[in-house]
Amino acid sequence: MRVELYERIWLWIGSAMIVFFLAIIVSSSAMHAVHPPSHVETIDPGTVLSDSEFSHPRIETHADGSVEVIGTAEMYVFKPGTIRVRRGKPVTFRLTSADVVHGFQIVGTNANATLLPGYISQFTLAFPNAGEFLIVCNEYCGLSHHLMQARLVVEEAP
Repeated sequence: MRVELYERIWLWIGSAMIVFFLAIIVSSSAMHAVHPPSHVETIDPGTVLSDSEFSHPRIETHADGSVEVIGTAEMYVFKPGTIRVRRGKPVTFRLTSADVVHGFQIVGTNANATLLPGYISQFTLAFPNAGEFLIVCNEYCGLSHHLMQARLVVEEAP
C-alpha cells in the first residue's frame, strides 16, 4: 500500500498539531503548579466562626465613603443578610465559607465568587445604579440551598 505525497503531508501536519497542543497543556499545567494564583488568603475553616475578623460579619464604612463587607456563608444563610451601600462608591467584599462550598452571586451585576472553606475570597466593585439586588448561592450546598439568599440595597448618595 502506497501513501501519496499529500496524504503524508497531512499526516505530518496533524501529528505536529497534536504534539504542539500536548506541549502547551503540559507546560501550562507545570507553570500553574509552580505559580499558584496570587493574593490567596487562607483561614482555618474550623475557626471561621471564632476568628477575630469573621466572627462578627459586618459592614464597615470608611471616611472616603468606600465600604468593606466582612461576611460568611454558612449552611443556607449569608451573614450579613442585608447589605446597604451608596451608589458609585467602591465596595470590597471579604468573604469565606464556614462549612461547604458556596457561591456568592449578586443577581443583575457581574459580582460572582466561589466561597471555599479555608480560603478568603475578595473582590471590589462599585454599583452604578441604585436599587435592591438579590444575592444567591449558585453552588449547590445542601437540601435547603434554594432558600439561601441575602439582599444588597444600593442607595443614592446623600
